[in-house]
Amino acid sequence: MKNKPISMIVGTGSSVPSKVLSNFDLEKMVDTSDKWITERTGIKYRYIANNGVVTSDLCSDAALKALEEAKVLPKELDVIIVATVTGDVKFPATACYVQQKIKAVNAVAFDISAACSGYIYSLTLANQMIMSNNFKTVLIIGGEILTSMVDWTDRNTCVLFGDGAGANVIKPSDGEKGVITTYIKSDGQLAHLLTTPGGGSKFPINHRTVEQKLQFIHMEGREVFKHAVKCMSESVEKVLQQANMSPEEIDLMIPHQANIRIIEATAKRAGIPMERVLVNIDRYGNTSSASIPIALDEAKRNGRLKEGDTVLMVVFGGGFTWGSAIVKF
Repeated sequence: MKNKPISMIVGTGSSVPSKVLSNFDLEKMVDTSDKWITERTGIKYRYIANNGVVTSDLCSDAALKALEEAKVLPKELDVIIVATVTGDVKFPATACYVQQKIKAVNAVAFDISAACSGYIYSLTLANQMIMSNNFKTVLIIGGEILTSMVDWTDRNTCVLFGDGAGANVIKPSDGEKGVITTYIKSDGQLAHLLTTPGGGSKFPINHRTVEQKLQFIHMEGREVFKHAVKCMSESVEKVLQQANMSPEEIDLMIPHQANIRIIEATAKRAGIPMERVLVNIDRYGNTSSASIPIALDEAKRNGRLKEGDTVLMVVFGGGFTWGSAIVKF
């Protein structure tokens, strides 16, 4: 390995709503079928937030679980970063609501918006903040209630998304474990291919934009698929180069859970066999920025991720944004 870790993940947590929506439920809502969804996406179930549940609720629950594992008190947090595109309100930041709910009175709190790539962007930022020596304990959270932006009459998109949150507590490395390297990138020229147009300054919410359904997720599926495989494969190659590592040295790859075909294609190009790739899309769907931290927490708690393992995480999202990270546990 070229670099010693600067920061390490000392606690993980995740939270999903209690309500489960199956493909068979969707068959009753829109012109689709369990077979069609499963074959094209790999998704069987997804968690759906009940009315009244907001993003900061899921984020706070995940955060408290991560803090408990890390044996860190909320008042010891220096920073709270929430990656989300479905914040509680337009402003203030959802991280401020999380700060209030978990009573992290000494933290600075803010959000970042990088769609599905938000967690890797947050991990990169937390690593750099700890490198500055100005911050010692950082909480990063990927949290989404994507179903708040789903058009339940659009069978091409409504079957894909679920709700949830995943959190990590980041502290300075002990010298061996931790974040080896990260890689992030974006291409704004392709922003139109995956977007929610309404609600911003370009298309403020009014009766006309609602009639045009601009408040919902719009996606050019084939183009997104093509770029996702290309960019995620590039991310794996770049991060391995930065770490001076080979695919054989990766014990577990945790890709963004967007589509089983994207996951399989990325793993094949990366030279990492599927038995070393974590897949939980069948039970969660695409939870955007929450996808990787939920999978990471699940892997730690069920024994799939063991002490001493080296993990490669890779993601692609709207923007387009993409990135990857290698972490030693």
